[in-house]
Amino acid sequence: MPERSFPTRTLGQQGLVVPAMGLGCMGFTEFYGNNTAASDLPGVLSRALELGINFIDTSDAYGPHRNELAVGAALAGRRDQFVLSTKFGVVRSSSAEQGKSSEKVNLCGRPDYVKQACEASLERLGTDYLDLYIQHRLDPDVPVEETVGAMGELVQEGKVRYIALCEVGPDTIRRAHSTFPLSLVHAEYSLWSRAPEDQVIPVLRELGIGFLPYSPLGRGFLTGAITSEDDLAPDDWRRSSPRFQGDNFTKNLQVVDKIKELAAEQNITPAQLAIAWILAQGDFIVPLQGATDTTQLGENAAAAFVEFQSDHLQMIDAICPKGIASGSGWPEGSAGSKVDKG
Repeated sequence: MPERSFPTRTLGQQGLVVPAMGLGCMGFTEFYGNNTAASDLPGVLSRALELGINFIDTSDAYGPHRNELAVGAALAGRRDQFVLSTKFGVVRSSSAEQGKSSEKVNLCGRPDYVKQACEASLERLGTDYLDLYIQHRLDPDVPVEETVGAMGELVQEGKVRYIALCEVGPDTIRRAHSTFPLSLVHAEYSLWSRAPEDQVIPVLRELGIGFLPYSPLGRGFLTGAITSEDDLAPDDWRRSSPRFQGDNFTKNLQVVDKIKELAAEQNITPAQLAIAWILAQGDFIVPLQGATDTTQLGENAAAAFVEFQSDHLQMIDAICPKGIASGSGWPEGSAGSKVDKG
């Protein structure tokens, strides 16, 4: 990786300055069949600091709570070196009935809950403030103005510095932003998932709000490392995603093969191409990668130094136009699929 300072970007008119790439910590404790990775988290965060990536994200829903606890432990003694983000609003609860366990997921944006959730996250993370607080999913039963109003009060109290929403539509963004300024919007965005380009990104440009894309590598598919279902652990969440199943998998793999060819022509990896493409879409965009080891982290970080020519971007767009991915990225009815269209 070139010996240059890692670039930074400013998100929102309130001036949240972060590296041009963040690190999402979800995969250290859940979902991807690597539930022992939490033990590697301190080392990965140390390497991230060396690279200049000090922006990290978690959520009280991951685990639930286990991810925040792991992040809090890994940050002990060095909290002030990181820009720390967590999320609230997805409430998971387990129950047992007739010998079978099941999980229920609710969405909550009530003002009293916002403050309770923040206090609990602060305790688990071992800190007295959050740099960024994100509503994980919109509560359809609570006006966004009420939720954002409570988040704004947390800013005024000094417990939160900046606020954001996740997976919300343009009208919701406008209503929320008029209640209390948003620093960014968090949503899935990649060569696989380009829906935000239609309405969300134009509104963010207009209002001066940053954009924090998650799953920039299509949950690992765009790296080229996944070539069959057998590459996924038996308990890997991706096995339930239509995009990783049957004919969808085969069709998507054909597109990834083209990405691999184009990346090889430019002497970069497919992962670097996918992340660098996002970075090229605007200086208000900061992708959130999810590396769980230092090798992946270093490879992804190098994408911040990739420079595309205009014809390169045109070739990428030709390979991955809007709607190219076959199958939904979320199982029907899952918490992740609850995306606000307003």
